Amino acid sequence: MLDVRELCAGYGGAQILDRVHFHLAKGEVLGILGRNGAGKSTLVKAVMGMLPETRGSIEFRGQQLLGLPTYRIGRIGVSLVPQGRWIFPKLSVQQNLEAACPVGQDPPDVIFTYFPVLRHRLRQMGGTMSGGEQQMLAIARAMCARPKVLLLDEPSDGVQPNIVQMLGELIPSLCKELEISAVLVEQNLDLVMNAAQRWLVLERGRIVHEGRQTGADELHALEGLLGV
Repeated sequence: MLDVRELCAGYGGAQILDRVHFHLAKGEVLGILGRNGAGKSTLVKAVMGMLPETRGSIEFRGQQLLGLPTYRIGRIGVSLVPQGRWIFPKLSVQQNLEAACPVGQDPPDVIFTYFPVLRHRLRQMGGTMSGGEQQMLAIARAMCARPKVLLLDEPSDGVQPNIVQMLGELIPSLCKELEISAVLVEQNLDLVMNAAQRWLVLERGRIVHEGRQTGADELHALEGLLGV
Protein backbone atom coordinates (compact mmCIF):
# COMPACT_ATOMS: atom_id res chain seq x y z
CA MET A 1 0.00 0.00 0.00
CA LEU A 2 2.85 2.37 0.83
CA ASP A 3 6.47 2.06 -0.28
CA VAL A 4 8.75 4.75 1.17
CA ARG A 5 12.37 4.86 0.04
CA GLU A 6 15.29 7.14 0.89
CA LEU A 7 12.91 9.71 2.37
CA CYS A 8 14.52 12.93 3.54
CA ALA A 9 12.41 15.78 4.88
CA GLY A 10 12.58 18.76 7.22
CA TYR A 11 11.64 22.35 7.96
CA GLY A 12 13.28 25.67 7.21
CA GLY A 13 16.49 24.18 5.86
CA ALA A 14 16.91 21.69 8.74
CA GLN A 15 16.78 18.03 7.72
CA ILE A 16 14.78 15.90 10.17
CA LEU A 17 14.36 12.60 8.31
CA ASP A 18 17.48 10.92 6.95
CA ARG A 19 16.92 8.28 4.24
CA VAL A 20 13.92 6.62 5.88
CA HIS A 21 12.81 3.40 4.21
CA PHE A 22 9.73 1.30 5.02
CA HIS A 23 6.73 -0.41 3.44
CA LEU A 24 3.14 -0.87 4.54
CA ALA A 25 1.41 -4.08 3.48
CA LYS A 26 -2.26 -4.40 2.57
CA GLY A 27 -4.36 -4.78 5.72
CA GLU A 28 -1.40 -4.10 8.04
CA VAL A 29 -1.28 -1.82 11.07
CA LEU A 30 2.32 -0.60 11.27
CA GLY A 31 3.55 1.17 14.39
CA ILE A 32 6.18 3.92 14.22
CA LEU A 33 7.67 4.44 17.69
CA GLY A 34 10.04 7.13 18.85
CA ARG A 35 10.77 9.72 21.50
CA ASN A 36 9.90 13.40 21.20
CA GLY A 37 11.84 14.97 18.36
CA ALA A 38 12.61 11.67 16.63
CA GLY A 39 10.82 12.77 13.45
CA LYS A 40 7.53 10.86 13.75
CA SER A 41 5.20 13.74 12.90
CA THR A 42 7.57 14.88 10.18
CA LEU A 43 7.22 11.45 8.62
CA VAL A 44 3.42 11.50 8.33
CA LYS A 45 3.44 15.12 7.15
CA ALA A 46 5.92 14.20 4.44
CA VAL A 47 3.69 11.35 3.27
CA MET A 48 0.73 13.75 3.15
CA GLY A 49 2.64 16.28 1.03
CA MET A 50 2.66 18.91 3.76
CA LEU A 51 6.41 19.62 3.69
CA PRO A 52 8.07 21.40 0.75
CA GLU A 53 11.57 20.18 1.59
CA THR A 54 11.02 16.48 0.88
CA ARG A 55 13.15 14.16 -1.24
CA GLY A 56 13.11 10.46 -2.00
CA SER A 57 10.18 8.28 -3.07
CA ILE A 58 6.71 7.75 -1.58
CA GLU A 59 4.51 5.38 -3.58
CA PHE A 60 0.87 4.64 -2.78
CA ARG A 61 -0.30 1.50 -4.62
CA GLY A 62 2.37 2.19 -7.22
CA GLN A 63 1.54 5.88 -7.66
CA GLN A 64 4.20 8.42 -6.76
CA LEU A 65 2.97 10.87 -4.11
CA LEU A 66 6.03 13.09 -3.94
CA GLY A 67 5.20 16.45 -5.45
CA LEU A 68 1.41 16.04 -5.19
CA PRO A 69 -0.57 18.59 -3.14
CA THR A 70 -2.14 17.36 0.08
CA TYR A 71 -5.73 17.54 -1.19
CA ARG A 72 -4.91 15.21 -4.10
CA ILE A 73 -3.20 12.72 -1.79
CA GLY A 74 -6.34 12.74 0.33
CA ARG A 75 -8.59 12.20 -2.69
CA ILE A 76 -6.71 9.16 -3.96
CA GLY A 77 -6.99 7.34 -0.64
CA VAL A 78 -4.67 8.52 2.16
CA SER A 79 -6.16 10.15 5.28
CA LEU A 80 -4.43 11.75 8.26
CA VAL A 81 -5.58 11.97 11.88
CA PRO A 82 -3.26 14.78 13.01
CA GLN A 83 -1.66 15.12 16.41
CA GLY A 84 -3.85 17.31 18.57
CA ARG A 85 -6.91 16.11 16.62
CA TRP A 86 -7.60 19.44 14.84
CA ILE A 87 -11.35 18.99 14.62
CA PHE A 88 -13.48 22.01 13.73
CA PRO A 89 -14.44 23.21 17.24
CA LYS A 90 -17.25 25.54 16.14
CA LEU A 91 -18.91 22.95 13.92
CA SER A 92 -21.19 20.20 15.18
CA VAL A 93 -20.14 16.55 15.21
CA GLN A 94 -22.32 15.96 12.16
CA GLN A 95 -20.78 18.88 10.30
CA ASN A 96 -17.26 17.67 11.16
CA LEU A 97 -18.08 14.27 9.70
CA GLU A 98 -19.81 15.62 6.61
CA ALA A 99 -16.85 17.88 5.86
CA ALA A 100 -14.74 14.81 5.06
CA CYS A 101 -17.36 12.84 3.11
CA PRO A 102 -17.20 12.64 -0.69
CA VAL A 103 -19.85 14.77 -2.34
CA GLY A 104 -23.26 13.14 -2.12
CA GLN A 105 -22.25 10.52 0.46
CA ASP A 106 -23.16 10.23 4.13
CA PRO A 107 -20.82 9.09 6.93
CA PRO A 108 -20.51 5.28 6.84
CA ASP A 109 -22.75 3.62 9.44
CA VAL A 110 -19.86 1.49 10.70
CA ILE A 111 -18.23 4.48 12.40
CA PHE A 112 -21.27 4.76 14.70
CA THR A 113 -20.92 1.08 15.49
CA TYR A 114 -17.37 1.67 16.72
CA PHE A 115 -18.02 5.17 18.14
CA PRO A 116 -21.63 5.04 19.38
CA VAL A 117 -21.15 8.20 21.45
CA LEU A 118 -20.93 10.20 18.21
CA ARG A 119 -24.41 9.15 17.11
CA HIS A 120 -25.79 10.69 20.30
CA ARG A 121 -23.73 13.88 19.94
CA LEU A 122 -24.37 14.78 16.30
CA ARG A 123 -25.65 18.27 17.17
CA GLN A 124 -23.01 18.98 19.82
CA MET A 125 -20.23 21.43 18.96
CA GLY A 126 -16.93 19.59 18.54
CA GLY A 127 -15.06 21.98 20.79
CA THR A 128 -17.28 21.17 23.77
CA MET A 129 -16.42 17.45 23.77
CA SER A 130 -13.79 15.81 25.99
CA GLY A 131 -10.32 15.04 24.65
CA GLY A 132 -11.15 11.37 24.21
CA GLU A 133 -14.40 12.14 22.41
CA GLN A 134 -12.63 14.60 20.13
CA GLN A 135 -10.09 11.90 19.29
CA MET A 136 -12.91 9.53 18.37
CA LEU A 137 -14.38 12.27 16.18
CA ALA A 138 -11.03 12.90 14.50
CA ILE A 139 -10.64 9.22 13.62
CA ALA A 140 -14.25 8.93 12.47
CA ARG A 141 -13.87 12.05 10.32
CA ALA A 142 -10.79 10.57 8.62
CA MET A 143 -12.77 7.37 7.96
CA CYS A 144 -15.51 9.38 6.25
CA ALA A 145 -13.13 10.03 3.36
CA ARG A 146 -13.13 6.26 2.63
CA PRO A 147 -9.32 5.97 2.72
CA LYS A 148 -7.23 2.94 1.87
CA VAL A 149 -4.36 4.12 4.10
CA LEU A 150 -4.90 5.84 7.45
CA LEU A 151 -2.11 7.80 9.15
CA LEU A 152 -2.60 8.30 12.90
CA ASP A 153 -0.28 10.83 14.53
CA GLU A 154 -0.07 10.35 18.32
CA PRO A 155 -3.73 9.43 18.96
CA SER A 156 -2.92 8.87 22.66
CA ASP A 157 -1.84 12.51 23.12
CA GLY A 158 -3.97 14.16 25.81
CA VAL A 159 -6.34 11.19 26.07
CA GLN A 160 -7.31 9.32 29.23
CA PRO A 161 -5.71 5.88 29.75
CA ASN A 162 -9.01 4.02 29.41
CA ILE A 163 -9.61 5.64 26.01
CA VAL A 164 -6.07 4.76 24.94
CA GLN A 165 -6.74 1.14 25.86
CA MET A 166 -9.97 1.25 23.86
CA LEU A 167 -8.13 2.64 20.83
CA GLY A 168 -5.65 -0.22 21.02
CA GLU A 169 -8.52 -2.66 20.56
CA LEU A 170 -10.55 -0.55 18.16
CA ILE A 171 -7.96 0.52 15.56
CA PRO A 172 -7.07 -2.96 14.23
CA SER A 173 -10.74 -4.07 14.27
CA LEU A 174 -11.92 -0.98 12.41
CA CYS A 175 -9.12 -1.25 9.84
CA LYS A 176 -9.92 -4.91 9.24
CA GLU A 177 -13.64 -4.30 8.77
CA LEU A 178 -13.12 -1.38 6.40
CA GLU A 179 -10.12 -3.00 4.64
CA ILE A 180 -7.79 -0.16 5.58
CA SER A 181 -4.04 -0.24 6.16
CA ALA A 182 -2.72 2.06 8.88
CA VAL A 183 0.46 3.73 10.10
CA LEU A 184 0.25 4.38 13.84
CA VAL A 185 2.81 6.98 14.97
CA GLU A 186 3.18 6.90 18.74
CA GLN A 187 5.25 7.31 21.89
CA ASN A 188 2.83 5.09 23.80
CA LEU A 189 4.40 1.64 23.70
CA ASP A 190 1.34 -0.15 25.09
CA LEU A 191 -0.93 1.26 22.39
CA VAL A 192 1.40 0.16 19.61
CA MET A 193 1.88 -3.29 21.14
CA ASN A 194 -1.90 -3.75 21.28
CA ALA A 195 -2.78 -2.33 17.88
CA ALA A 196 0.12 -3.04 15.49
CA GLN A 197 1.33 -6.27 13.93
CA ARG A 198 4.75 -4.79 13.19
CA TRP A 199 6.66 -1.73 14.33
CA LEU A 200 9.64 0.44 13.54
CA VAL A 201 11.63 2.64 15.92
CA LEU A 202 12.61 6.09 14.68
CA GLU A 203 15.58 7.78 16.33
CA ARG A 204 17.09 11.09 15.18
CA GLY A 205 15.34 10.78 11.85
CA ARG A 206 16.44 7.23 11.08
CA ILE A 207 14.85 3.79 11.41
CA VAL A 208 17.00 1.95 13.97
CA HIS A 209 14.89 -1.11 14.79
CA GLU A 210 12.15 -3.27 13.33
CA GLY A 211 10.14 -5.88 15.20
CA ARG A 212 7.00 -7.96 15.48
CA GLN A 213 4.98 -9.30 18.37
CA THR A 214 7.52 -11.82 19.65
CA GLY A 215 7.20 -11.65 23.42
CA ALA A 216 9.13 -10.36 26.43
CA ASP A 217 12.54 -10.05 24.74
CA GLU A 218 11.20 -7.78 22.03
CA LEU A 219 9.32 -5.68 24.60
CA HIS A 220 12.47 -5.28 26.66
CA ALA A 221 14.43 -4.17 23.59
CA LEU A 222 11.79 -1.59 22.74
CA GLU A 223 11.73 -0.24 26.29
CA GLY A 224 15.48 0.25 26.12
CA LEU A 225 15.29 2.08 22.78
CA LEU A 226 12.48 4.34 24.00
CA GLY A 227 13.86 4.91 27.49
CA VAL A 228 10.75 3.65 29.31
